[in-house]
Amino acid sequence: MENFRIGIPSKGRLAEVATELLGDAGLKFRRQDRSLFARVRDMPIDITFLRTDDIPVLCAEGAIDMGITGSDLVEEAEVDVETRMELGVGKCRLALCVPEDTDWKSVEDMKSCRVATSFPNVTNSYMVANGAQPHLVNLSGSVEVMISLGIADAIVDLVETGSTLAANRLKIFAEIGSYQTVLIQNKQKRQPELADRIVRRLEGVVIARDYSLLEYNIPREKLAEAEKITPGFNSPTINPLEDDAWCAVRAMVKRKEVIDVMEQLEQLGASAILQTNIANCRL
Repeated sequence: MENFRIGIPSKGRLAEVATELLGDAGLKFRRQDRSLFARVRDMPIDITFLRTDDIPVLCAEGAIDMGITGSDLVEEAEVDVETRMELGVGKCRLALCVPEDTDWKSVEDMKSCRVATSFPNVTNSYMVANGAQPHLVNLSGSVEVMISLGIADAIVDLVETGSTLAANRLKIFAEIGSYQTVLIQNKQKRQPELADRIVRRLEGVVIARDYSLLEYNIPREKLAEAEKITPGFNSPTINPLEDDAWCAVRAMVKRKEVIDVMEQLEQLGASAILQTNIANCRL
């Protein structure tokens, strides 16, 4: 039987993210020079290094069994693949952006304006659905300067902080969608048990990155209040201390909430409050 094939970006930030995620999930491999393939250690899996925007098409066609790519590229490719999970990284928004001094009130007002984008399918579908018939200027690179160059009246592009828009005197006119890095799978689902094992491993890493383990001591009389602050994933772990008036608590806490939670516990009377990052988990 042929090895299971996973496609990941060959270069760029997403390549680094995919390699790190797979490595943390125990799918370790080493790419030799600029080789297009690598073998996962101790597992019948081959890693294929591809152009990021080719991964949805190649997954749909069965050239690879799974792929890591952006959900924006999956939608733009208009292919029939299954999204197995969101990976919690590479979050961005696709937005319709116009000059700061525009007097348009709605997308419908834009009628047949020229729109520069590297997402022609998504852009056309959105604008037609909102009453406009755009003339698309399909570009593969940066589109922010196309309005000042006189090439377009508006652009559709990925937006993160908005600083690039401000530098080009543009503003967000409408948000088309939110996207992030995803794991996709071919609909034929070759070697389903191995595929599910890969998904489960990646789930352990993704969930672990969202949580920290918080440990603290609390007066037993305050335990009920403390449990409301740190309910844990299912429930906290409670252990007695040598001093019967105190107990020790361990609970998973959303990483983005840890600082606030620690302050609440301190005000409640907790001590020895410790945060530990979680590398992997099974829940």
